[in-house]
Amino acid sequence: MPKRGFVSNFKKVYQIVNLDDLNSIKETTITPLLLKANGLIRDESALIKILGNGSIKNPVTVQAHAFSKRASVEIVNAGGKAEIINV
Repeated sequence: MPKRGFVSNFKKVYQIVNLDDLNSIKETTITPLLLKANGLIRDESALIKILGNGSIKNPVTVQAHAFSKRASVEIVNAGGKAEIINV
């Protein structure tokens, strides 16, 4: 029986990092290399998405490929910046 529907061959797969996880990092600028060094992601060259689970306490600049709406609002409200990395 043939499969039905459409499956994209170009699906984007993100490595997920929550805001609570960022509180353990003491740096003011959080980059993919820093996330890898702290064990929050496996591969720094893969796509990274920051989700808004939890809250962030310190004003930091976060560099990632994508942010959820809540995550970007929480980062800005804490006095930081959410910078999108272009692929």
